[in-house]
Amino acid sequence: MKKTTVINSDLSRVIANMGHMDWLSIGDAGMPVPADIEKIDLAVTKQLPSFIDVLTNILSEMEVQHIYLAEEIKTVNPEQLTAIKKLLPDTPITFVPHSQLKQDLKQTHAFVRTGEMTAYSNIILESGVTF
Repeated sequence: MKKTTVINSDLSRVIANMGHMDWLSIGDAGMPVPADIEKIDLAVTKQLPSFIDVLTNILSEMEVQHIYLAEEIKTVNPEQLTAIKKLLPDTPITFVPHSQLKQDLKQTHAFVRTGEMTAYSNIILESGVTF
């Protein structure tokens, strides 16, 4: 049995297959996912699992060099932004309009759906290298 913290087989596979500068997205329960992008649906019910819990789990196995967030998170969901910055304090952030973030999902390896029910709880993680 796997010893590391990501035990969801689909999520573990996607992370293991990522290379430098590849994208993985995590989002709230309402984010529309492009039809041709793999959706790893972890949502069980409202707020379960939370966006931050899933992000924390993924960061235990994925090297992240850059993140992309919706500009709107700054004013609509500043608490979530603070939580993200606490987990990734030294990681550069690019803010884009939410409409652009939705378009950018087409470039991700997969979208991880959480049970999060707060607005703009969506992120694109750009993978770094461990050497």
